Amino acid sequence: MLAAHVLGFVGTQENTNHTTETFGFDGVERTFDDKLRGASGWRVTGSDSRGKELVALRDEDVQSQNGLNVVLTIDAVIQHILETALASAVEKHSPLGITGIVMRPRTGEILAMASLPGFDPNDLATITTNTEPNRVISDVMEPGSTFKTIVIAGALNEKVVKLTDSVFCENGVFHYAGITLHDSENHHFSNLSVQQVLQKSSNIGAAKIGMQLGAGKLYEYMQEFGLGAYTMIPLPHEASAGRFVHPLKGKYSIAQIPMGQGVAATRLQMAMVFGAIANGGVLMHPMLIKRLEDNGGNVIQRYEPVSVRRVVSESTAKEMTGALKTVVSKDGTAQFAAITNYVVAGKTGTAQKVVDGRYSSEKFVVSFIGFFPADKPEICISIVMDSAKEGGRAFGGALCGPVFSEIGRRCASYLNIPPDQISTPPAPAPTVVASAQNQDHYPTP
Repeated sequence: MLAAHVLGFVGTQENTNHTTETFGFDGVERTFDDKLRGASGWRVTGSDSRGKELVALRDEDVQSQNGLNVVLTIDAVIQHILETALASAVEKHSPLGITGIVMRPRTGEILAMASLPGFDPNDLATITTNTEPNRVISDVMEPGSTFKTIVIAGALNEKVVKLTDSVFCENGVFHYAGITLHDSENHHFSNLSVQQVLQKSSNIGAAKIGMQLGAGKLYEYMQEFGLGAYTMIPLPHEASAGRFVHPLKGKYSIAQIPMGQGVAATRLQMAMVFGAIANGGVLMHPMLIKRLEDNGGNVIQRYEPVSVRRVVSESTAKEMTGALKTVVSKDGTAQFAAITNYVVAGKTGTAQKVVDGRYSSEKFVVSFIGFFPADKPEICISIVMDSAKEGGRAFGGALCGPVFSEIGRRCASYLNIPPDQISTPPAPAPTVVASAQNQDHYPTP
């Protein structure tokens, strides 16, 4: 069952000549079916009255050809680390679903990708409409406060703001264009620096920075970071970029969108956004295939990392990394995502789900996306949890942070990533997650 959503599954179908062939029906098995399946052979011959072949009458004899082997970027050990950590989170929090991605920011290589609930590709009875979708690429979501990374990166890159600039956060309540924006009910901020807006995840602060950037530029940076476009990962069923609303269309979109509401993306798109920051401002295509080989191990085709474009300058990416480090601190929203002996940079997200046309106060999609070692990133990890039943009113830092930390710690050990600091262990995951701090609150619908 390892990497079932990536590998996909196979099935059989009858051809017009009443022979049965095996075909790939999902995942890599489907995308590379023509390479994997090879070619059937055939023979034109004659037989006697008892049905035995008369070799002398054999006219054509074409041998079958083996298919090629597709070598993935997926690392089986890291895939196992990811899937076991997600399974533990499911047991603890009982969400509707949970997804995870582990990737290399420099190359875009996907080292692991998983979506639970999963299925057994050897037992087609386990493949249902609930288990089959690879929600990393097939589902869209409102990203919540992870989207603030795009807004602030764009504003820094355009030199509209500096990290040290002060933003008045209206003491937690901001009336704009007929809606009311809120920060956390327990954290009503007055003045915050731009860096603290990210660290504390102030919705009002992000909205005001978005207004300074302007609707047109905000829209451009959303596009530059890859929202509104396929990532071109070689897997079927990738969603068509998500719900992508031009900020100029709605009277209050410029206040709503900067906090990650009113726009949607796939989980993979948002992971690639953070990969771009970690990669010095350069967005990469996600890389899933290393090479194609024949049965003798001879390389038939090799795939190389491909950059999409530079999104922000290297200096902006460095500034953003510094600000994202503060999120994973005792004063930030992701203290539970810390990894012993490593500096982590990342962002929490909490998105209210729409139920019957209104934002629910009970159902959330929560996330944490981060990378480490922060100044020389080796891996970027995304964790997204949908509607946790246990601790469901808690937020991204409390629910997804510990999962990130566990995966990161085990991956660092396996990959022999050199530590970049000597630190105390991260804070233990909260036992009463509903009381965890977070500033991901949304406007009154």
